[in-house]
Amino acid sequence: MKMSKRALIVALSALSTSLAGAQTDSFPSRPITIVVPYPAGGTSDGQVRMVQERLSKLLGQPIVVENKAGASGAIAAQYVARSKADGYTLLYPNSGVLLSPLLSEKAGYDALKDFKPISIMTSVPMVLVTNKSITANSVAHFIQYARSQPNGIQYASAGPASFGHIASARFAQMAGMKVEHVPYRGEANTTMAIRSGEVQMLLTTPSSAMLGQIQQGNIKLLGVATPSPSPLLPGTPTLNKTVAGFTSEIWFGLLAPAGTPDDVVAKINAAVKTVMSDDSIREKLQPTGALPQTSTPAEFAKVMREETAQLREVVSKYGIKAE
Repeated sequence: MKMSKRALIVALSALSTSLAGAQTDSFPSRPITIVVPYPAGGTSDGQVRMVQERLSKLLGQPIVVENKAGASGAIAAQYVARSKADGYTLLYPNSGVLLSPLLSEKAGYDALKDFKPISIMTSVPMVLVTNKSITANSVAHFIQYARSQPNGIQYASAGPASFGHIASARFAQMAGMKVEHVPYRGEANTTMAIRSGEVQMLLTTPSSAMLGQIQQGNIKLLGVATPSPSPLLPGTPTLNKTVAGFTSEIWFGLLAPAGTPDDVVAKINAAVKTVMSDDSIREKLQPTGALPQTSTPAEFAKVMREETAQLREVVSKYGIKAE
């Protein structure tokens, strides 16, 4: 019996849907690789290894962690973006994945087009600290102090075009402060710079070393850049109470190559949600300054779009470029 063209199309479509469903139902059937864009032993690497075993048990397959450092995360991002969109190769970046393409056409990927968000997994708040010699003991008084300086004040960052550089420039703009950027190599050097008084302001994520300096009274903690008070820093006022609308957190999350099936993404998202709701994971993360956090893929995509727009505006306004 000869099949009509329309009937053939319907049959092929049904077969395709059936095969796709069968493929999704069997996911995962082999190990999943999570690519970390930074060296082993760093924050991103440490977070993935904290959840590696639990995630593996939930998904029923080994989780392999692969470090592909270099080019501010661009090497790993390019690799995953060009990988097969089947859920077996994932990227675990932080917010910096949005920044590289805005700073250089050589980044080799588009953060919004080349990836499919799975879930945010943790967030790390940025904090505003000053040298102890500055008399201001609140964000409002510090802004007044900065405005009163004829030549403005100097702020540190972990390097040109770093997330701290961008966030500090945006904070200064919104607070109406005249500032000068002083780049250093790495967070450890910025902590020493603020302690010694080489600079007057530092907006960064709090390392364990910095928290120790704050506890010893060597550095003043004025505020945290979270939308609401942070349980990591109880009693610390939020910066948006003084500078309306200013928040700055660094998220870490899972991305898949664009085109990864929705059902595959949903399976991984559900496993992530279960893992990150475990109290033992929260306890492991807390000393690192991170909080467990989850999202739907749609919520994560919205965060990425909104933050990209904010970053693009600051990069353009200040002419910030990669080194």
